Amino acid sequence: MGISTDHENFGYNATVTDHFQNPRNAGAMENPSCVGIARNSECGDLLKLYLRIEDGRIVDAKFKTYGCGAAIASSSMLTELLIGRSVEEAKRITNLEVAEALGGLPERKLHCSVLAQEATSAALASWSS
Repeated sequence: MGISTDHENFGYNATVTDHFQNPRNAGAMENPSCVGIARNSECGDLLKLYLRIEDGRIVDAKFKTYGCGAAIASSSMLTELLIGRSVEEAKRITNLEVAEALGGLPERKLHCSVLAQEATSAALASWSS
């Protein structure tokens, strides 16, 4: 059957649906500056975040996510929020900022934006300037 392209949005707004159906910056990155992994042991979602950092600024971000549409959308939006920010600015990104940039997530899916925050923290913790 596949994914419906009708007006069904499964309770998500247009921004979340767009980032799920057309994820930005998806895929692995060759020679990243750092990599962060976050997982939710309850639902099984997994996010692997790759960052390229030059002169203290994130110049590229890519992700691979195993999870639901909200996890993919959160990962996609995260990469857009990260690119162009300084490392210090990136450290301050919260899950609520990711959710707000998506126009909101259903409460039962907020854990997906937490994955984004946790993967960012893990990546930046492994980065050596």
